[in-house]
Amino acid sequence: MKRGIHPEYHPVVFQDRSTGDAFLTRSTATSDRTIEWSDGKTYPLVTLDVSAYSHPFWTGNRRIVDSAGQVEKFRRRYGDRGTRR
Repeated sequence: MKRGIHPEYHPVVFQDRSTGDAFLTRSTATSDRTIEWSDGKTYPLVTLDVSAYSHPFWTGNRRIVDSAGQVEKFRRRYGDRGTRR
């Protein structure tokens, strides 16, 4: 490996926004936010929208998506402008 061209690989805490669960791993991701971990050290904090803690495949929970409701919401907001004639 060439020196000086690779990003720094360091410990980072990733936190799921929806559940609040977090895990410590190594990554090249950076963040201005930090968190104190259970070992007493401070690590950069990266928040995630979806992780294994909240993803339906890993949790076994299924969410029912109301597609008809979404279509009606779109039509109320934008009218029939998207309809081809």
